[in-house]
Amino acid sequence: MLAVRSALDRVLAKDIVSTINVPAYDNSAMDGYAFHGQDLDGDAPAILKIAGIAFAGRAHQGTVQRGECIRIMTGAVMPQDLDTVIPQELAQDISENSITVPAGKVRPGDNRRLAGEDLAKGKIALAKGKILRPADLGLLASLGIADVPVRRRLRVAFFSTGDELRSVGDALDEGCVYDSNRYTLYGMLTRLGCEVIDMGIVKDDPVSLKAAFSTACQHADAIITSGGVSVGAADYTRQMMATMGDVAFWGINMRPGRPMAFGKIASEGSSAYLFGLPGNPVAVMVSFYFFVREALLRMAGADAAPLPLVPATASSAIRKRPGRTEYQRGNLSAMPNGDLQVKITGAQGSGILSSMTEANCIVVLPEGQSDVAAGDKVNVILFDGLI
Repeated sequence: MLAVRSALDRVLAKDIVSTINVPAYDNSAMDGYAFHGQDLDGDAPAILKIAGIAFAGRAHQGTVQRGECIRIMTGAVMPQDLDTVIPQELAQDISENSITVPAGKVRPGDNRRLAGEDLAKGKIALAKGKILRPADLGLLASLGIADVPVRRRLRVAFFSTGDELRSVGDALDEGCVYDSNRYTLYGMLTRLGCEVIDMGIVKDDPVSLKAAFSTACQHADAIITSGGVSVGAADYTRQMMATMGDVAFWGINMRPGRPMAFGKIASEGSSAYLFGLPGNPVAVMVSFYFFVREALLRMAGADAAPLPLVPATASSAIRKRPGRTEYQRGNLSAMPNGDLQVKITGAQGSGILSSMTEANCIVVLPEGQSDVAAGDKVNVILFDGLI
């Protein structure tokens, strides 16, 4: 159990059933005057005597007769048998003692919120597997719930491989690069709500890799590597994955991100799911976005609906060869008429990380798609809140 205030972005462990009606009583949706709907007389105005006043948190005491009304504030309890509210601004001839309800301005039942209209007692308020957002915390509070059952955070270990990699802050030798994947993976895993185990850079040799995989198996539910899953002569990661476990596949027919492995490895009685991602920075992010993210959500017990595709017009031509799915980075914007258009962010190489930082969406080009002409429709997936 976790305090509601601390449960943001956590996965709900079981259904939350409402023990009360929300709202708990019929109440007014407007500031105005509450009365019997039967007092409305077709095409004739209704003159009503003011019998009292009701505030939110301070109900009117007593009964209200036919031909009477009460001044009522938004959220105040509707007195028994009153079913209609005329908004303050629609009432006419307002005095200390009476008002006039003009003909045709309201109908019986207008502007009344019914008990249980938001949530009825006994109904599921929030379903198991939901990732709790700010509105959900408010809903839990409206039910009087102080503590909520949540799943533990998924533990994910990750490391980079490659003798050419250097950590940020180290001197950059000739032929070497800084390990940017360490930071993008850390950011994406953190945003996904995982408990992150950062294992840094692991040397690309069998002894170091076996030790890293063994340690990760002991402490994590899933392991992510970047680099070492292609067919390079110095890539031992792929060999170690095959030795220590069952790898389901080694590649995906997509660009970027073709070299990708998935499987399960074991060591000393413990096991973990394994995602072997490419080494190129953009390929790492695209692979995570379209494959790893949903898998980790499901492992965490969360609902993982497919990411929605948004149609847009290509503002310029996009080069694409049929035969594989491509994920190109783009900028989505609104045209003067409100329609959406997308423009590719320049060069699309899998090592050009700036193509991701400059983008706000991914353009999804399916396997059978060929070149896209300016003005053609394409589908995009937004980055906002995901990468």
